[in-house]
Amino acid sequence: MHSPVISSRGRTTIPKAVRDVLGVESGDRVQYVVYDNGQVRMIPVRPLSRLFGFCRYEGPPITVENMKRAVSDGSTMNVGGWHYILSLN
Repeated sequence: MHSPVISSRGRTTIPKAVRDVLGVESGDRVQYVVYDNGQVRMIPVRPLSRLFGFCRYEGPPITVENMKRAVSDGSTMNVGGWHYILSLN
């Protein structure tokens, strides 16, 4: 269990083990979600630029029509341990 100290300015250091689990580095952003029961979740904010080349596909070419059909059917995918719901909205 990690117990970092909060400074007089409200700052704290995120322990390395937590940064590693979240996959965040210096300069990255995180978002805090506060629940009604008092729990707080820290979620990394991923800029779109970090997703470039993330979803490599090495199979046969797929048509745009097939991609649109998969998205409209509510397809999901799991890439690198992250679960994505594909949507046109």
